[in-house]
Amino acid sequence: MSDTLIRHASFEGSTKDILVSDGVISAIANDLAVPLGAEVFDAKGLLVWPGMVNTHHHLAQSILKGMPSGINSNLNDWLIKVPFSAWPHFDAETMYVAAMIGFSELLRSGCTTCADHHYLYQEDYGPELESAVLRAAEDIGIRFVLCRGGATSTGSHLGLNHSGLIVNEDLDTMLRRLQDRLHNWHDPAPESMRRLVVAPTSLVHGAEPDHLRVLADFANEHNLRRHSHLLEVKRDEEITQQKYGMSAASYAEDVGWLGPDVWYAHLVHTDEEALAKFADSGTGIAHCPTSNCRLGSGIAPVTAMAAAGMPISLGVDGSASAESGSMANEAMLTWLLHRAIDGASSTSLEQVKQWSTVGGADLLGLNIGRICVGACADLVFFDLSEPRYAGVWMPEYAPIVCGEPVQVSRTMINGRWRVIDGQLVDIDTKKLLLKAEEKIRRLSNRIVGV
Repeated sequence: MSDTLIRHASFEGSTKDILVSDGVISAIANDLAVPLGAEVFDAKGLLVWPGMVNTHHHLAQSILKGMPSGINSNLNDWLIKVPFSAWPHFDAETMYVAAMIGFSELLRSGCTTCADHHYLYQEDYGPELESAVLRAAEDIGIRFVLCRGGATSTGSHLGLNHSGLIVNEDLDTMLRRLQDRLHNWHDPAPESMRRLVVAPTSLVHGAEPDHLRVLADFANEHNLRRHSHLLEVKRDEEITQQKYGMSAASYAEDVGWLGPDVWYAHLVHTDEEALAKFADSGTGIAHCPTSNCRLGSGIAPVTAMAAAGMPISLGVDGSASAESGSMANEAMLTWLLHRAIDGASSTSLEQVKQWSTVGGADLLGLNIGRICVGACADLVFFDLSEPRYAGVWMPEYAPIVCGEPVQVSRTMINGRWRVIDGQLVDIDTKKLLLKAEEKIRRLSNRIVGV
């Protein structure tokens, strides 16, 4: 990998040169000398950010946006009518196209790392869909974290139990498949382009307590991080009280699923007791405000979480419950939403930028999310020359205060250009969109009541 010298990089209120060597930022200073054989890119007029880090996605949903059958549904009804109705009709090619669409949305919105909570597994079905996601991540060049979901029992999961799907793997099958991916794909290095996370789909509804303890032991033995859904709706709390005589947060503690190596999606219905347990244990959140608004689930109390010291990150969630896979959109809504309920000083631009970059990086344990010597060279170059940004007095925060449509001129991931002049490198976008239209037509002809 050759060196790249980035001239006139405007970031964090200053303008300097950035030298990238072997995928890492090796120097930041004024008027750096050009190394022999280095590429030189003049970033004058562009705003440079560290790549944003998406800590919760469902890439399979990228071709299920705005399905009319679920457009006004709550979470459980929406699950039945949208993703679970499409699931039986997904093959590897459909999954590949959906993943490529999702990755493309992320790259064009300033995101360079995706943690996908993939859960399309059954006892005799699923690894081929997982492999399709991994192939798409490699083809498009994004930094990828596979949050390996699945259910060993459907238990109290209303969506699955009313969908007609029989999706549970037995625990031994799940562990065997995790082991295979761990040894044949996972890279534990801080600069890793591919990470495995142990991530049962629902902590409360998708696995028995003893299974969760076994999965926690597996993760701890192999130094893997853990992720799941929790407290997106009030039913999580109701079920743990009913079945186990304890709160959802206490249940997570009881089965060994709290700690600095754990983060949950949503945590909308977090009370003071739960907040204290999450904060004291260092358990983090993937805040997904658009999806939570779209499904009427509520608003996670992230300002209180941040004040208590909880690790905060942002996620786009599935595009079928947000109708977008834009990290810029999530950052803008995060900034606005909590000011609407908690007051104008409740969220700052600096804070939201940190949550969308280094917050996610730290939760995933990756050396990204910062522009500093020694960090991986995951860099996004926003073009602020469009009328959308005219008159912005704080250009450093333009992607948040102005929101979509953001204009990404270039994106570098691990020292390699993945977007040039607003176009994905080595990807035929027109051909991809035609493929997506073909897959959507096929699904619409097969899904009953769409």
